[in-house]
Amino acid sequence: MSGRLSVTYRVRSDAAGIEARARGIAVEQSVEMPVEAIDDPSVLSDIVGVVEAIEPAGEGVFSVRIGLALDTVGADAGQLMNMLFGNTSLQDDVVLHDVDVPPVFAGPRQGLAALRSRLGVSGRAFTGSALKPQGLPVERLAQLAERFARGGLDFIKDDHGLANQHYSPAAERIPAVAKAVERAVRVTGHPTRYIPSLSGDLDAMRAQMRLARDCGLDCAMLAPMIAGFATLQTLAGEFPAFVLFAHPALGGAARISPDLLIGKLFPAFGAGGAIFPTYGGRFGYSQDTCRRLAENARGYGALPIPAGGMTLARTAEILDFYGPDTMLLIGGNLLAARERITEEAERFARAVANHSY
Repeated sequence: MSGRLSVTYRVRSDAAGIEARARGIAVEQSVEMPVEAIDDPSVLSDIVGVVEAIEPAGEGVFSVRIGLALDTVGADAGQLMNMLFGNTSLQDDVVLHDVDVPPVFAGPRQGLAALRSRLGVSGRAFTGSALKPQGLPVERLAQLAERFARGGLDFIKDDHGLANQHYSPAAERIPAVAKAVERAVRVTGHPTRYIPSLSGDLDAMRAQMRLARDCGLDCAMLAPMIAGFATLQTLAGEFPAFVLFAHPALGGAARISPDLLIGKLFPAFGAGGAIFPTYGGRFGYSQDTCRRLAENARGYGALPIPAGGMTLARTAEILDFYGPDTMLLIGGNLLAARERITEEAERFARAVANHSY
């Protein structure tokens, strides 16, 4: 993997100090030692980061593009993140803004096209909801999933907070919810998919993936910022028939542009669906950020999934903004219907099916 990858950072600095600051980032993200102490010519010429461009990007902010050696990355997603932002993430004047992801990180094995084929859905967006709240026992979650599925939703996912708690252990929850959704599918004829949430270490997640596969499932979800980028990459490789959905939890704890982190890097490492907080909800992403994020995800063949405070009343607006290659994920607003959850899910499904783009 000879050559360099271009990485763009947004750096707070004055004009007088930006060149030195850019050189400092290039060194920190490559050899992290004084360059004058390096006596190997090949390291100096091939490994030390180089400043490729510096441009103004707003008052007191500069766009800095740095070339980093591809040889320092290999094909490891975790090592890529280490070289992109490992040490520099500890310096609060820098944001990782964009990167030309190396082609070895080719994207998901299964994504938008597979989901359309498996569900027989074309020409419209997908619908989804989440099993909440934490604290419900397995049987209550299964009942809730069946009610959602009877409303004709395309996807029902675990809330990302559902892990392996004593009130809802994964080994019991996954088969119970899978059977509940299957019962509903026999009634509706619509192939609703259940997306279990993976938790624990890599071995635990492997076991949960095997259990999901044995239950006839072909989707699962994990939070890459919690589980690790290499874990996402590994599971995508070991379970190639699965569509892996990436949840953005902890994504705001690092200074990485969300359209890069969620829209580009998660899919590049194997996520076929990218969940993200849409504009106008209870999180603060702008329309421009959301648009770039969705476009980045689709560029890898992944499904963008706006969420976070979505409501039925905003269905048409969100569909007009994102278009048909999208999943609308509405959780709390459907759950608020209580005994009318199935009817509200039906209304949601009809609104998406009947929308004119």
